[in-house]
Amino acid sequence: MKNETDPKELPGADPHTGNREIDPVTGYETTGHEWSGIKELNTAFPKIVIWALIITHVYAVVAWILLPAWPYGNDYTKGLLGLDQGVQAVENYNQMVSTRNGWLDQFDNDEVLLEGVDKEVWKKAQSAADRLYADNCAACHGEVAQGNLGYPVLNDAFWLWGSDPKEIARTIKFGINSTHEETRYAEMPAFDWLEKSDRSELTQFVVNLRHQDAELSDKGQLLFEENCAACHGDNGLGGLENGAPSLTDSSVIFGQDQRSVAYTIRHGRQGVMPAWVGRLTTAEINLLSLYLSKLGTIENVESAK
Repeated sequence: MKNETDPKELPGADPHTGNREIDPVTGYETTGHEWSGIKELNTAFPKIVIWALIITHVYAVVAWILLPAWPYGNDYTKGLLGLDQGVQAVENYNQMVSTRNGWLDQFDNDEVLLEGVDKEVWKKAQSAADRLYADNCAACHGEVAQGNLGYPVLNDAFWLWGSDPKEIARTIKFGINSTHEETRYAEMPAFDWLEKSDRSELTQFVVNLRHQDAELSDKGQLLFEENCAACHGDNGLGGLENGAPSLTDSSVIFGQDQRSVAYTIRHGRQGVMPAWVGRLTTAEINLLSLYLSKLGTIENVESAK
C-alpha cells in the first residue's frame, strides 16, 4: 500500500527546494513520495533516451516520405524512392521464368519422355526438378521419396504401373482413384467374407513372403493363388503393372507386419493420388516424371530388398 509522508515533516528537508528532502547518497532531491521505506528521487530523464526518441521520430518521418508507408482506399503512398517489394517480386519472378524457358521448353513435348534430354540440359533442370518434388510430392512421399505409411516409395524400382516416364507422367496427370475422368483405378478389395481361420492363414503367408527363409504353408499358398495371385502375381512378386504392389519387398504401402496385413485383407484399401493436370504445366509434369524415373538407382533397389 502507498504510504506518503508530508514533505514538510521530513527530516533534512530543504526550504529552498519546496521542503523536499535531499537524498544524502545521490545528492538528488526527493519527490516526497515513499513506498515501504523506498523514497522516490526527482532525477532528470536520461539524455540518451531523449536523443533515441528524437532520432527514431526523425527516421520515421523520413521513411514515410521516401518509402511506401500509408494505406488509403485501395492503394498506398508510394514514397519518393518508388520502392515496392511486390513489384520487385514480380520482376524477379519474370526474370527467373525468362531464364529457364530456354531449357524448360524442351520438356513441353511428350517426346522427351521417350528420348530424354542430354546431360547439359539435365544439369540445368535438376534443381528445378528438386523444387517441383519438394513443393508437390514430398509432403506425402517423403523428403527423399522414401515413402510414408499409406504412400508408396518412389526411390526404388518397384512401380505400380511401371517405371517408364510416360506411365509416371500419366499417373501424375490424372492421379489414382481421383476425381479426374481419366484417373487410374487401384483398389484392394475386402476379404472379410473369408473364414477367420483362412484370413489368419493368408495373413501369415503374406507376412512371410518378405522372408526368404520363412516356411510357407501349403494352405496359405493355395489361398493366395485363389484370391491374390491374379493381381499381385505368383508368390506376390507383383510387376503386372496393374496397380497391385509387390508383397515381397520393403516397399509395401500399408506395412507388412502381422496387424497391418490382417487389416488390409479383412477391410481392403483404397488410396488416392490427386490429379495434377491443370495445376502443373505439361513441361513441369514431364520434368517431374523424368526426375522420378531416375530415382530408382541400383543402390536404392538393393537396399529395398
